[in-house]
Amino acid sequence: MSKINAEHVFTSESVGRGHPDKVCDQISDAVLDACLQADPKSRVACETVVGHNLVANVGEVTCKGWQSIDAEKIARQVVKDIGYDRAELKFWHDGFEYFNRIHGQSPDISQGVTEGEGLYEEQGAGDQGMMFGYATNETPERMPCPVAYSHRLLLELEQLRKSNAIPYLRPDAKSQVSVRYKKGRPHAITGVVISHQTDDVPLEKIREDLVDAAKTVLEPTGLLTADTRFYINPTGAFVLGGPYADAGLTGRKIIVDTYGGVGSHGGGAFSGKDPSKVDRSAAYYARYAAKNIVAAGLADKCEIQVSYAIGVAHPLSINVDTYGTAKLDEALLQSLLEDKHLFDFRPAAIIDQLDLLHPAGWSYQASAAYGHFGRDIFPWEKANKVEALQRAAKRLAREAA
Repeated sequence: MSKINAEHVFTSESVGRGHPDKVCDQISDAVLDACLQADPKSRVACETVVGHNLVANVGEVTCKGWQSIDAEKIARQVVKDIGYDRAELKFWHDGFEYFNRIHGQSPDISQGVTEGEGLYEEQGAGDQGMMFGYATNETPERMPCPVAYSHRLLLELEQLRKSNAIPYLRPDAKSQVSVRYKKGRPHAITGVVISHQTDDVPLEKIREDLVDAAKTVLEPTGLLTADTRFYINPTGAFVLGGPYADAGLTGRKIIVDTYGGVGSHGGGAFSGKDPSKVDRSAAYYARYAAKNIVAAGLADKCEIQVSYAIGVAHPLSINVDTYGTAKLDEALLQSLLEDKHLFDFRPAAIIDQLDLLHPAGWSYQASAAYGHFGRDIFPWEKANKVEALQRAAKRLAREAA
């Protein structure tokens, strides 16, 4: 966010678990979870496409237990769990046609990633590119509040749908929150948009119920005002939704998945990729580092960029930007990031430190809806470097004095 000190309004969106693109992300990550459970050394690049009466998987998988994994069964279970579980929704778990075109990983890619397996110095990045991590102290989850609040709205609405508290809600949904900033801090929520698939019920009832639900979620922020505008299903009826009404594809919600447009994005999607792909693992680690820097009180906002060459273990660059909010010289922050006793950005080190091959108490599928960042169940959200960072920062400050 470039307008640090200027008054401005920033907007971010979220999409629900039943959005067509998110259906794809969850299927792709459910396949990844199954592969890692069968073989933690699996190499997975699984894409999903959904459309009118269709689910298809394509991509590359190398997994010792692949023959025992039923990708079609996984896809149908994911669709059912999301809530597409009856014929009246037009797209449902027992009704779609399924295709599987997954094959083995290219040996040209594999050789740079697996050579010297288990040695930090030799396991190379699974792809080239740059990845970003971001954190801010404006919310408890250290996420930008527009995207954090957008996620919170849809999580609440999903709970109300699944508990039948609002029984007419259907799985497809979007939200959007606009926040006015003054002097770099959230000042007021100016607008809230919710577009939610429903049964054929009166629009007035939908708008009344969803405004009440939104206020329940957002009033504790202290940012709602008399001028906050609510737009509920602004186009009118939203009965036909999900893959029946619109096609979906893995990896098309990369801004929803990250920081809602705040900061930068390297362009790579996450879902369906095993952690040898730095598009995913390095973005997680950059978030981990940025969050710990903010949690340690060393900056109010922090963005970290890291870049790689395919097959090369050491990153080509690591860069930090605190948007002028650092509590110490950014050159000192840079040296903290480059200190391997604190952070090690080599792919195998990332996988080891965050234990990305053995999910316990979390799953990749769980990350595929409502953002990959901001929920404490994931290992890259741990703020366990705070004390070490504070000690190291004090030492560097003394040495620089």
